[in-house]
Amino acid sequence: MDQDRKSTGLKSLQGKIWEEGYRSGELKGEVYPDVLPALERWRAEGIDVAIFSSGSVQAQRSLFRNSVAGDLTRFIRGYFDTTTGPKREPESYTRIAGAVQRSPSEVLFVSDIAEELDAAKAAGMRTALCVRRLESRHPASEHQVIHSFEESSRAERE
Repeated sequence: MDQDRKSTGLKSLQGKIWEEGYRSGELKGEVYPDVLPALERWRAEGIDVAIFSSGSVQAQRSLFRNSVAGDLTRFIRGYFDTTTGPKREPESYTRIAGAVQRSPSEVLFVSDIAEELDAAKAAGMRTALCVRRLESRHPASEHQVIHSFEESSRAERE
């Protein structure tokens, strides 16, 4: 885990360990302050939200169920992990679009990793590079840049 390997087996084990921490109350899922308002806005607008993470589906559900903003799972339609495929391969994003019953062009994929966005774009998705810290330097990118989910409305329209 210290090496941030994207091994499905390790991520599954990590999720099981974290689940115990969440259950005992020792862990809380950290989310940015703009996450809950964005999830509420998207739900009101009829926008479905799905998560694609290198963390296991179990770890994702635990994090969002036990977040510092409360239980956010009611806002999330789907969870995807590396069992869907590698995050830097277009086929993974094609599978996700199929699973959520959308054409790739209807999906906005947001990430802080350009190579993941490249793969999503190659699959036909719209993309946005999320750079959380305004002073952060990021490489020139063909992806729209946002700094918070408050800005995501602009990305949703484009």
